[in-house]
Amino acid sequence: MKIMRKIIQIDEELCTGCGECVPDCAEGSLQIIDGKAKLVSDNLCDGLGACLGSCPTGALKVIEREAEEFDEAAVEKFLADKNKKESSQSQSGGGCPSAQLKTMQPITPCQAANEPTSQPGCALSHWPVQIRLIPPTAPFLENCDLLIAADCTAVSYGGLQQDFIAGRVVMMGCPKFDDQQMYVDRFTELFKTRKLNSVTILIMEVPCCSTMLQIVKKAYTDAGATVTVRQVVVSTQGAILDDKNW
Repeated sequence: MKIMRKIIQIDEELCTGCGECVPDCAEGSLQIIDGKAKLVSDNLCDGLGACLGSCPTGALKVIEREAEEFDEAAVEKFLADKNKKESSQSQSGGGCPSAQLKTMQPITPCQAANEPTSQPGCALSHWPVQIRLIPPTAPFLENCDLLIAADCTAVSYGGLQQDFIAGRVVMMGCPKFDDQQMYVDRFTELFKTRKLNSVTILIMEVPCCSTMLQIVKKAYTDAGATVTVRQVVVSTQGAILDDKNW
């Protein structure tokens, strides 16, 4: 039944699709669709405006209009179905044979010394590498030094293999085009269930990439994690602009 009530409104002209609002919506009612924040369904939005403060452009506001009543039961079912689907995709590799979990032997220092300087060896120790394809239960995540990297860092930072991937387990993704709430849920479970030696977050200087940092911080807080986190920001031309711990 529709009633007059408060609900989120999104100004698509102001919305950049950065996704920073998504993790702050506990009901999962906000998603990035076609590069813009969208309200999935009126009955999933409680209208409290927890997402307002995270929008850098002011594209979100709470208005009063006729809308379906907020439905807690619908929210619970929506989140449960979403988590079930994501869990199933993670365990099955999303139906892609090449996404099956695999642990590999990274190149040794001796082998690296014999590699041509124009083509350094691969330091990757596992497969897959995409965040959405790696379940928190993956065996290579236990007692690891974790690298959470935004996709674009792979083509902007020339020393990625040697400086960041070597000796670490890498999880890569794009917070603008992937499901931010899935990222939050995945990292929260990972922080809760896996013992990590360290975490490094490698992101680009562009605004939408900062969402990865917000996602990891939220998951870190929700899980009550205490592991040391290193935050590195890279420019579009491959220079390290910021490198600090928190």
